[in-house]
Amino acid sequence: MLRLRFKDLLFAAFAALFLLSAGTSTAAPVPVVHGNQLVDSTTGRQFLPRGVNFPGFEYACQQGWGYGNSGTGPGQVEQTVSAIADWHINTVRLPLNQDCWLGDDGLPAGELTTGDYRDAVENFVSALNAVGIVAVLDLHWTGPNGVEADGLRPLPDDRSPAFWGSVASRFRLSPSVIFDLFNEPHSRWGTGSWLFELGWDCWADGGCDAPAEADTDPESGLDWYQTTGMRSLAQAVRSTGAAQPILVSGIDYANDLRGWLANRPVDSQLIAGFHNYPIQRCHEQSCWNSEIGVLASHVPVLAAEFGQNDCESPDHMNNFMKWADSRGIGYLAWAWWVLPVLGCDNYALISDLDGTPLAPAGTALHDHLAELEREPTAPDPVPVRPEDPPRTEESVRPDVDGKEVVVVKRRHSRLKIRQAVWRNGKLRLRIQISPLASFAVRLRLRLIVDPAAAVPPTTDRRLIRRNLTVSSSREKLVIANIPAGLKPTLVIASYPGDQRLRPKTVRKRLSSSVSGVTRRSGST
Repeated sequence: MLRLRFKDLLFAAFAALFLLSAGTSTAAPVPVVHGNQLVDSTTGRQFLPRGVNFPGFEYACQQGWGYGNSGTGPGQVEQTVSAIADWHINTVRLPLNQDCWLGDDGLPAGELTTGDYRDAVENFVSALNAVGIVAVLDLHWTGPNGVEADGLRPLPDDRSPAFWGSVASRFRLSPSVIFDLFNEPHSRWGTGSWLFELGWDCWADGGCDAPAEADTDPESGLDWYQTTGMRSLAQAVRSTGAAQPILVSGIDYANDLRGWLANRPVDSQLIAGFHNYPIQRCHEQSCWNSEIGVLASHVPVLAAEFGQNDCESPDHMNNFMKWADSRGIGYLAWAWWVLPVLGCDNYALISDLDGTPLAPAGTALHDHLAELEREPTAPDPVPVRPEDPPRTEESVRPDVDGKEVVVVKRRHSRLKIRQAVWRNGKLRLRIQISPLASFAVRLRLRLIVDPAAAVPPTTDRRLIRRNLTVSSSREKLVIANIPAGLKPTLVIASYPGDQRLRPKTVRKRLSSSVSGVTRRSGST
């Protein structure tokens, strides 16, 4: 398996962003795993995913009536994501169909095409990102080669690595995306005994045989397929150069995470996926404390699905949200869909596409997120990873009560702008920072009118902001497409500081000539 360091994982996702035009930016957080937390690398603050699941991309294409659910048709996407954003939602999970994406086994059905299916998914992700929402791409419905992806199977199959290789390649340069490897790994019950009992070894490495029927089929075990494990899927994602966090859900329909830590893929950007419904084994606070809370002290945990469908008091949802908030655990409710007949009996959170909350679950989530938005922001807790403590210098001194306390001495970040070159409409930089840096370097470019330009300035903007991750001690970066008629005159790079390194800001002024070069390092 790939053994990737934190800084190596980040660079591949962000390096290409520096080639974008000055007017291109994303409002959405850029989540990265840092210790046992998700951190927005653009701000350096903890990022807690809170939101919903948006079903449809897994079944509409298989049934042949559309690429996604209601609200994803022509001219509807902008209104749909705007309604979602109005709930103060920062993350949306999108269940996908393996065969519709790959064009396997006759899917997508009817007159639909694979290319248009992929475009529909990408357009929805882009719309979510544009309003500040992170997208979670989830492999939800699968089917082994020759079997239509018409529902949930126990584990990924022989086509799943190809799915993730294609999806990760398509979204490699979309930093506000998380990859959810497989929806709900599970065992299969037969007549009075286990037909297929999933263990952690098969979950990790695959190779066992599982029933090929979807879990909603009345009969199971008529056909079998060889499974693929989570480690292979993680490797398929990383082989594309995609660096975004990967969500890996546990067994027993993602409700059992007791063997997750010992069997996880080797990767520093993993999130443990948990599903939490009242009918599942681990649905009470005693279990959350002993299993989920303990795991959350090692790695980020995200409840990628939770909810209830009894149409009565939303006690389960309210209790879990309050508990998760106290533990720094994110959660995504099922589901943002309109079901005029079944409504809350089938987990519907809304009664209309305009985002009208549907009682009781929808109003519970809506009101809880609104209350969180009104609360003052508390200081972020320091990320902790017990098995991998930060490499810092420590000393012991007595406090005012005479007790010994550990004082962590933060090191210098060694941030420098080694070189700044403006030539042929491109700014070439050589940035240096300590390899211990955890967050992005914040870059500001001050612009002036270029007297040598053939055209006058096309914009009033005189400041460009970038967030970049330096993957080596001296990284060469290129920023292209500075607005016509302008040129950079001052480069300002800042590091916000973390528990290892001190904050620092450095500046370098470019020569007044169009092709001016400054080669001596300088900092203030």
